[in-house]
Amino acid sequence: MAPGPLESRRIDVNADFTAEELAFESEVREFLSAEFPGEYRDKVDANIRLSKDELVNWQKILYRKGWAAPNWPQEYGGTGWSATQKYIFATEMGLIGAPEPVPFGMKMVAPVLMAYGSDEQKRRFLPDILESNVWWCQGYSEPNAGSDLASLKMSAVRDGDDYIVNGSKTWNTYGQYADWIFCLVRTDNSVKKQEGISFLLIDMHSAGVSLKSIYLLDGHPEVNEIFFDDVRVPANNLIGEENKGWTYAKVLLTHERTNISGVPRGKRRLRALKRIASDTDDGFGSNMMENSTFKNKLAETEIELQALEYVELRTLAALSVGKAPGPESSILKIVGTELAQKMDELFVELAAYNCLPFLPEQFEEGFQGNPVGPGTAASSALVYFNNRKLSIFGGSNEIQRNIISKAVLGL
Repeated sequence: MAPGPLESRRIDVNADFTAEELAFESEVREFLSAEFPGEYRDKVDANIRLSKDELVNWQKILYRKGWAAPNWPQEYGGTGWSATQKYIFATEMGLIGAPEPVPFGMKMVAPVLMAYGSDEQKRRFLPDILESNVWWCQGYSEPNAGSDLASLKMSAVRDGDDYIVNGSKTWNTYGQYADWIFCLVRTDNSVKKQEGISFLLIDMHSAGVSLKSIYLLDGHPEVNEIFFDDVRVPANNLIGEENKGWTYAKVLLTHERTNISGVPRGKRRLRALKRIASDTDDGFGSNMMENSTFKNKLAETEIELQALEYVELRTLAALSVGKAPGPESSILKIVGTELAQKMDELFVELAAYNCLPFLPEQFEEGFQGNPVGPGTAASSALVYFNNRKLSIFGGSNEIQRNIISKAVLGL
């Protein structure tokens, strides 16, 4: 049986959803239609960023429904959903434009805590992460340790019941909102670099922690550099064993890379591309569906997105039986980010010269100028600029290809 269009409700070419799964799909769709606030949806459609309070409020709505953490084990408050149900939920979220919970707590540090944290650490941190009472951020990259993360130098020296932390982290996403940061720190300089790293949780309100925002190409301070000057961190904030942090970090990174693939969001953006290109008016992107070259590019993108979806489903199936994502997460990361950038280029192609001038402030709440919508000329430029980072964060795509060559091809 041949696969249907992307909007069809199928998992693979040989099986349709069961009656129970279709009922679950209807439940999810009805819940999102009723509970995802209309004003949030309008902002998402206009490419206006949701505020921290709005993101947290939405996460708490999901928490009250019991749907905040689909991938968590039930013992920690997860849903107990099958891989198919997780796929349905993620797809419906993406199609309506509802943001997934901020990943740093829910999808990054939480799996590490579950796998390697002490019982006390799990009791202390996991409930607040689940309920979105605490905003987490990530402290991995440093000014001279990005893709070569094992070269990090931020130090943590044991002093009685504390560690004294000195150094800096950079490219830290939304650290200006964070209450806590999980960090890789250097605890031993006398061994192979991967073997002297530890995984430490640090209160962002600790004395000696300071932050400087970095403005991206789209004019938004999305990332930061964070400085640690003689910061005292309780030793019981160490996850697992000292000098074993590299092992824990790799588990986190595989989860992060899997999350980057962004299939549901890609489906929504593809629909917007088709809608704009099919417009018969004289506006932005009009009649581009009659351009054979553009139609071929769009068709290639749709095929690639469907192939990516099938790979992601296989990864979710492995996760559902307790397996950590392996090198396939690197494949998802490469293909997903490059596909997103390819869509950015298609939006820019539709906008042509109209996307050159833009005012970043028009994408902030309260701007009184002309409204913008998904795929409009001005937003195409800003999204294109912002998404250049996709192929770098989570480990650059060049590094991911090295991982695949070693883990899959044995090179």
